Amino acid sequence: MDIGDGLAVVMKIESHNHPSAIEPYHGAASGLGGVVRDILTMGARPTAAINSLRFGPLDDSHNQYLFSKAVAGFTDYANTLGIPTIAGEVYFSSAYSTNPLVNAMCVGIVEVKKLVRARASGVGNLLMIVGAETGRDGVHGASGLASRTFEAGAEPSTVVQASDPALEKLLIKACLELADTDWLVGMQDLGAAGLTSSTVETAARAGNGIELDVLKVPCREAGMTPYEIMLSETQERMLIIVKREFED
Repeated sequence: MDIGDGLAVVMKIESHNHPSAIEPYHGAASGLGGVVRDILTMGARPTAAINSLRFGPLDDSHNQYLFSKAVAGFTDYANTLGIPTIAGEVYFSSAYSTNPLVNAMCVGIVEVKKLVRARASGVGNLLMIVGAETGRDGVHGASGLASRTFEAGAEPSTVVQASDPALEKLLIKACLELADTDWLVGMQDLGAAGLTSSTVETAARAGNGIELDVLKVPCREAGMTPYEIMLSETQERMLIIVKREFED
């Protein structure tokens, strides 16, 4: 949103409900981390966090556990990044027992002339993954939920992405520095469905195809299959599209 004087406000909100029901601390933390990177992908500096929460009554011990851990996860992540949580709301109802709603929002600011697009433009330009090494955490997170029936059994906590706010803080600094150069073509967060969605989306926006070599993706776990690499939802990663002459 253009606010005048050459500046724009960038906003993103999303829910992290199901992950927070499985593993509330990392579910809420990674929810905030994701919207922070969505702000970052436009070249904006994240400046504020907001949340909207729904939980079951706190006279139930499991609801107490979900609530306390989710709030701690969100707060710890924001505090480590140095981003203030400026507003929030919470509502308790039996309708949300064991199935909380955890909505995270981030607001950022950017110079309009420095807005970055999530497009893989330019034939021959390079894709690079920056940030965390790719692991198995989050595999079958969004993709598994999309195909899951309500009769299916409980998922293991490994489908929830682990969060590392200290690494995200470094990633923010690096990406903002990169956005100030003329090396960058585009940038995209690796969120739901990981490398699969980020590459397809950036290519589609540019009207281009993409060639991928999954063997070049830095992995932190041995023996990862191409399937796991493409669907990993490891946090604190960004896909950047760089002009070929600046690959070094």
